Amino acid sequence: MKFWKKIITGCVAGSALLATGYFSLHRVSSSSVSQGDFAVDTVQHEEKEIIKPVLLYGMEVNDLHIVEDVVKRNQRFSDLLQGYHVPARIQQQLSLLPRQTFDFRKITTNKKYTVIAEHDSLKSVRALVYEANPIDYFVFHLKDSMRVEAFHREVITLEKEVAGVIGSSLSETIEALGISHELTNRFVDIFAWQVDFQHLQKGDRFKLFYEEQQVEGLPVAIGKILGVYFEHFNHPYYGVPFDQGDGLNYFDNEGKSLKKALLKYPLEFTRISSRYTLNRFHPAQKIYRPHLGTDFAAPTGTPIRTVGDGIVLEAQYKGNNGNYVKVRHNSVYTTQYLHMSKIAAGMRPGIKVRQGETIGFVGSTGLSTGPHVHYSFWQNGVQVDALKVELPPSEPITKNFIEQFEEAKKRVIKRLDLIQLPEPPIIMARN
Repeated sequence: MKFWKKIITGCVAGSALLATGYFSLHRVSSSSVSQGDFAVDTVQHEEKEIIKPVLLYGMEVNDLHIVEDVVKRNQRFSDLLQGYHVPARIQQQLSLLPRQTFDFRKITTNKKYTVIAEHDSLKSVRALVYEANPIDYFVFHLKDSMRVEAFHREVITLEKEVAGVIGSSLSETIEALGISHELTNRFVDIFAWQVDFQHLQKGDRFKLFYEEQQVEGLPVAIGKILGVYFEHFNHPYYGVPFDQGDGLNYFDNEGKSLKKALLKYPLEFTRISSRYTLNRFHPAQKIYRPHLGTDFAAPTGTPIRTVGDGIVLEAQYKGNNGNYVKVRHNSVYTTQYLHMSKIAAGMRPGIKVRQGETIGFVGSTGLSTGPHVHYSFWQNGVQVDALKVELPPSEPITKNFIEQFEEAKKRVIKRLDLIQLPEPPIIMARN
C-alpha cells in the first residue's frame, strides 16, 4: 500500500510565509497478522519534518539572501546592486531596457526595494524588486536571463467616517484621532476660504465620511470625501460633493461653490512661520522691514504647488530670492514662490501650469535662515496678504442641476446626521 500527502501553500506578494508541517509516512511490511476472520497488516510509522516553501513576491526564497532597504538620496538603480554580482550580459540588457517597460529616471528616494541573492561568495543576484508605491511593484529577474514583470496589488475601497472636536490646534487633534495627513489636507482645501484653519477656536467640531483605499488590509490612499461638516464659532459649514459635468466640486447647503479660483495655501496644509506684515524684524538682515508675503515652514524637499492655473512668468535663481517661480493666473492675480531648494523640471517662462501642480521644492536658497517657502500675492499689480484677499467663488449649482443637487444634498446630510459629534469642552466662567 502506498500513501501520498499533498502540501498546499499560499502566496501573498510582498510577504513571506514560513510554516513547518508534519505528516505520517506509512511503510507497509510484507507480513500480516491473523485476528479471527480478518488479516491485519503490520505498519511502521515514521514522522518526517516537511519544510514548506518561503514565498516572497511569488518566488521561493528558501536558503537565499534577502535584503530590504529604501532608496537613498541621489541613488541610481545601478547603485542598488552595489556589492552584488550581476552577469555582464544582464547588465547590458538592463542598460538597453526601453522606458515604456521601466523608466530608471523615476527611481525615487525612500521607496522600498528588495534584493534576493544566492548565499555564494559572489552574492549572485536572482532578482531585485522595486516598489513604486504600495500598489505597484516591479520584479527584475537577473539570474540566467533578464526580464521585468509589473505587478499590481488588489485595491479595496471602504467607506470610513471620523468626527472630532478641536483642542489646542488642528494638528494636535488630528494626531490624537490618527487622521492621515492626506485626509486632513483634502478637507482643509475644501473649506480653506471659509474657515481660518490657523485660528480655530477650541471646541470647533467636524465630521466627515470618505473613501479609504486599502491593500492587504492596510490603508494606502484616500478616495473621495463623500460629505463633510465643520462647525466653526458655532457656525455650521457643509461640503456636499457634486459634479455638474466639469469635475467633482464641493458646495454648501445653499448650492454655492466652496471652490475659489485659487487655492489658499501653496503647500499642503502646514504651519505658517510668519505672516504678512508691514513691520517685521528680518532674521537675516537684522533690521525691521516690510514682509510683504507669507512664509510657510516645511522640511527641505516638500513639494510647492501653484495655487491656480496660469502661465509661468519667471523660473530662475536671483539674489535674495534664491530659486523662485512667478506665475500669472489672469489679468488680476499673480503669485510668486521663493527660496526653493530646486525648481521642478520643465518650469520655464511661458509654460502653462495647472492648479495644484508641483512647481518646486521647499528650501533655503537666497536670503533665508531656514527651509520655507515665501509666498507673495499680487492683486491688480498691488501686493496684498494672500490669506486675507477676497476671491470670487466658482460657479454655483446651475438651474439644470438644482433638482439633482437637492437629492444629493439630502443623502449627504442624512448620512452626516448618523455620525455623532463629540461634545465641545465646557468653559467655566471666572468670577
